Amino acid sequence: MELSKAKRVVVKVGTSTLTYENGKMNLRRMERLCKVLTDLQNAGREMILVSSGAIGVGMGRLGLRVRPLETEKKQALAAVGQCELMFMYDKFFGEYHQPVAQVLLTADVVEQPRSRRNVENTFRELLQMGIIPIINENDTVATEELAGSHFGDNDTLSAVVAQLSEADALVILTDIDGLYDSDPRKNPHAQRIPVVEEITEEIRALAGGAGSSRGTGGMATKIKAAELANQQGIPCCVVSGENPHILYELLDGAQVGTIFVGRSRYNA
Repeated sequence: MELSKAKRVVVKVGTSTLTYENGKMNLRRMERLCKVLTDLQNAGREMILVSSGAIGVGMGRLGLRVRPLETEKKQALAAVGQCELMFMYDKFFGEYHQPVAQVLLTADVVEQPRSRRNVENTFRELLQMGIIPIINENDTVATEELAGSHFGDNDTLSAVVAQLSEADALVILTDIDGLYDSDPRKNPHAQRIPVVEEITEEIRALAGGAGSSRGTGGMATKIKAAELANQQGIPCCVVSGENPHILYELLDGAQVGTIFVGRSRYNA
């Protein structure tokens, strides 16, 4: 398994990585992420970004500290936040002359054969044109009440995107530097698990609960995403998003975070 061979890479970034505790955008981290992704693209890779953050950024924009429970309010926040999120991505990527495109998806779109092919064709054309697609779930219309339209979380979405785009690797940037054998926030002696060859019930049991107050995920959703990716022969890496430069180390072959190997196409 050599991630240095991966040409097409999906990078998923979570709300906790993109924003501060108060919900405001972490501009320094966003700028670094855009610079690194552009540089990797310049080096000959094809980068795809799956970005959470619409609702979280909407909360910060409107000064809300607690994520609302009402579907309608979350949809409104997503509409506000997605606009601002893409504005900042366009600004930061534009500083490095890297064109980007927004793609908003819902689960029902990728489950229908015809619309799924349309999505696949769009990804293929964008990548051939040297454009970095920025993908998010269309939270303004995708709700639990709309049967079949909701991915549930962007970790799952990132695995679906990796499949649709025939990616060579999926990288999930989050607020922890991998999977541990116990909760590192409670146990100072917890050990990071560098490689997971197979996702078992024991591995799932290590996932713990939900993520931050601003996002919807946690390690459980990342393991689910890794399992979906692995089923298609795509290795999945869970690494800390605190410093986006870690992507250089990972794609140079360094052992960082936790890599879920599955039946990767890079296996010997």
